[in-house]
Amino acid sequence: MFTISVCMIVKDEEKTIERVLSCAKEFADEIIVVDTGSKDNTVSLAKKYTDKVFHFEWCDDFSKARNYSFSLGQCDYLMWLDADDFISKCNIEKIKLLKNYNKDIDVFMFKYVASFDENGKPSFNFYRERLLKRENNFKWEGFVHEAISPFGKIEYCNIEIEHRKVQVNEEKRNLKLYKKAKKRGIIFGPREQYYYARELYYSKYYKTAIFQLKKYLKMNDCFEPNVVGAYLLLAECEILVGQNKNALKNLFECIEKYPPNAQICVLISSIFEKQNKIQQAIFWSKCALNCEKPLQGFVIEDYYDFIPYMKLVVLYDKLGDYLNAKKFHNLAKELKPNNKLVIMNDKYFASKLM
Repeated sequence: MFTISVCMIVKDEEKTIERVLSCAKEFADEIIVVDTGSKDNTVSLAKKYTDKVFHFEWCDDFSKARNYSFSLGQCDYLMWLDADDFISKCNIEKIKLLKNYNKDIDVFMFKYVASFDENGKPSFNFYRERLLKRENNFKWEGFVHEAISPFGKIEYCNIEIEHRKVQVNEEKRNLKLYKKAKKRGIIFGPREQYYYARELYYSKYYKTAIFQLKKYLKMNDCFEPNVVGAYLLLAECEILVGQNKNALKNLFECIEKYPPNAQICVLISSIFEKQNKIQQAIFWSKCALNCEKPLQGFVIEDYYDFIPYMKLVVLYDKLGDYLNAKKFHNLAKELKPNNKLVIMNDKYFASKLM
């Protein structure tokens, strides 16, 4: 049986710190909490669960804080958690069982569930490096959107960590950190450049995001999920500034280089729909249904079934093909019977097909 050090960095997390620590105490052999300057009751609450509470002077660098927390761990594996994470009883039991795993694994990858639909079902998830062998001295990289580059023997596990926020971060916090870094003359590598462009997109600086995404794509990053994500964001920004032709060109360029992505197929379908090219739009929505979910990168579950089903309802309805429209409505209804749009469509078809 191997042992686990749970390592956390926190600041002003009194609303959620006990929730995550009550989960961690169920399987952790050691809990380390590194506070980066809390002004609320975070530290006193953390001390109810562990005597290993430390202070780190904040320096606008998440990786430095994470690496400090990892340096304090003494167990076989180091596991990171955020203060607003949650682990269900089912997944806690899976982690307990995992501790008996007798294969020599360097990195265990867990699913990180970042959002949920109206029925509480995971809707947005991605795999993250979660348990890392301490003796390998893994290092966090990136002052924002920090990550560890896994190496050695890597195992993907059917274990979920849920990210359940209860408070919103300071507005444009991450973008401010990127801008500070640029002022200090820090040169962004591919990952930093990609996430800098994403922050510009989230902050609705679409034209600047387009410029920075194009700059990123010229860096020849070898991490496919980020490249595909950049093409997708680039197209979305171009659509938002009225450059539909450029968006379509970039989406097709992505498909030529990489396996089809469901979200990209749906976006192509939407562009053709706006051009009133309904048959082409139908083709690309059906392509989305045939895409495989990737192991790496962000996965928005609805793009692989529910969203293309709903689009096909609309597209077939525009053609006056109510039987096919109803067929895809029924498929969408099986997935989300309580969805507001599904309920609205149900009433529509009830009147249409009487």
